Amino acid sequence: MNPKREIVVVGGGFAGVQFIENINTDLYNVTLIDKLNHHQFQPLFYQVATSQLEPSSISFPFRKIFQYKKSLQIRMAEVLRIETSSNTVVTTIGNFVYDELVIATGCGNNFFGNAEIQNNALTLKSTAEAIDLRNHILRNFEDVISADESDMESLMNLVIVGGGPTGVELAGAFAEIKRNILPKDYPGIDFSKLNIILVEGSKSTLSSMSEHAQNASVAYITEMGVTLRTELYVTNYDGKIVTLSNGEIIKTKNLIWAAGVTGNFIEGINKEVLAKGNRIKVDRFNLVQYTNNIYALGDIALMCTPKYPNGHPQLANVAINQAKNLAKNFKLKATHKTLKEFEYKDLGSMATIGKHKAVVDLSFYKFSGYFAWFIWMFLHLMLILSVKNKIIIFINWAWNYFTKDSSLRLIFSTKNK
Repeated sequence: MNPKREIVVVGGGFAGVQFIENINTDLYNVTLIDKLNHHQFQPLFYQVATSQLEPSSISFPFRKIFQYKKSLQIRMAEVLRIETSSNTVVTTIGNFVYDELVIATGCGNNFFGNAEIQNNALTLKSTAEAIDLRNHILRNFEDVISADESDMESLMNLVIVGGGPTGVELAGAFAEIKRNILPKDYPGIDFSKLNIILVEGSKSTLSSMSEHAQNASVAYITEMGVTLRTELYVTNYDGKIVTLSNGEIIKTKNLIWAAGVTGNFIEGINKEVLAKGNRIKVDRFNLVQYTNNIYALGDIALMCTPKYPNGHPQLANVAINQAKNLAKNFKLKATHKTLKEFEYKDLGSMATIGKHKAVVDLSFYKFSGYFAWFIWMFLHLMLILSVKNKIIIFINWAWNYFTKDSSLRLIFSTKNK
């Protein structure tokens, strides 16, 4: 009997977790490498950042997820590079040799080469960053109480850059906090002077969605009091002043960057396979070009097909289904059967802006409003990994719905201001 082949998976996001869940460990030994010890449910980061959910509600320890998975090793480490000549992954805790390598590293923030924005902006690409954002915003409101008049403008301007789902979800959440919570928490402050400003480079928010979704999202956020600035870019931010592409400046100590993503590329991969946005070119089986044993999944992968000539959208559903297909193909390969090409069936996209305010794009129907909001909540709740967390999130959502409040506005930080 031949020994099991070794698969190393780098990254425990949607793609990495689903691949391991579906891989047949009777046929393969698997090692998961991630710099964190937990899976993060990225679609709800904004709810942690806006004090609607606790971080533990959307974070799932790998060792708990895979408690009963045979032939799986989990290593908490940062990958430094890949040495393809020796089939080795070099990490901060040592080297790992693979027969097959699966890269599922996802994406990070794209600052378009502007180091000053990168150093000063608030970001939302991890649970830890969501906690930092929550701490910063809550601290900002505490500072408003005793601030000099000269500082008040920069404290009362909250700028969100990027009008995609993350941007509109944050803008809507902060608008509801401004209306329902802040006046009760800080009765001596006039929060009508709090400006929530959403800056978007294209003509509309949710530019990747349908015209119906774009129009509805614009109507919702403006109705909620958000100032929308379209067809403008942020050219610089020094921590105090935002400079826009038209020369306008905005004083703020609160700039949240949600304007773009770039692939989390690992050194050692042939740079000829890199495409726009640092995505790795793969074939219909997720095999990286010019390799025979390295695969890429999810947001980091760029697979061009007749239906998607420019690659698939960077959505959780794409990552999940690519991972499932690759796991099946590994079984087929081990049993010398014909592999199955990946074909994505677009189930639609959605975004929520606030209570009773959401948009849903399906292939056959576009709709918005209360029903769209309910569908958004139901589907996201179903994607949560554990029953316990589903219940906790549902209770939090129900409490917030009926009381228009939460008890999660806690500042936990070891950092000084």
